[in-house]
Amino acid sequence: MFRKRNRYNLAWLLFGIAFILSSCGEGTVPLPPPKGGASKVAAQKAEAAKVEVKKEPEKKDEPEYIYNPAGKPDPFKPFIQLAPIKGVVRTVPLTPLQKYDISQLKLVAVISTPEGNIALVEDSSGRGYFVKRGTEIGKNDGKVTRILKDRIVIEEIYPDVWGQSKKSEVYLFLHKIEEGGES
Repeated sequence: MFRKRNRYNLAWLLFGIAFILSSCGEGTVPLPPPKGGASKVAAQKAEAAKVEVKKEPEKKDEPEYIYNPAGKPDPFKPFIQLAPIKGVVRTVPLTPLQKYDISQLKLVAVISTPEGNIALVEDSSGRGYFVKRGTEIGKNDGKVTRILKDRIVIEEIYPDVWGQSKKSEVYLFLHKIEEGGES
């Protein structure tokens, strides 16, 4: 039984080697032409068939395409050309209120006078500033346009995406103290 198993293993091993050797290679190897007159004709036909396969198809005389960029957009340039916004050069130094963002300020009081209302705003450190109509306030060139009983209206000018100046109104509301404590 042991010898019989070795014979089967040897047979499978030889079969595997033969299979590997037969599958190796990059294609079919042409057989040498057999000796004899009729076989030469068959060999020539086989050679002619190989030559026909290797022939390149006939090229038609077409002009080669040449790219002409005249009148066409450059694909590597952005579609929208944004011009840089030219900042206003200030000769007058900024006031303390112009150094703060409006969100950092808090409206504390509104005082009514015959000449017009005056507001008291407080910064984050607790320092107070009196504000009247026309006072410049905030980082975005804001200007106080109205002082009402419960709020002040600040008009800011800011550049939009296309570089045009836009106006927006920002409100600072007066926080009233409720009974029993502060707001």
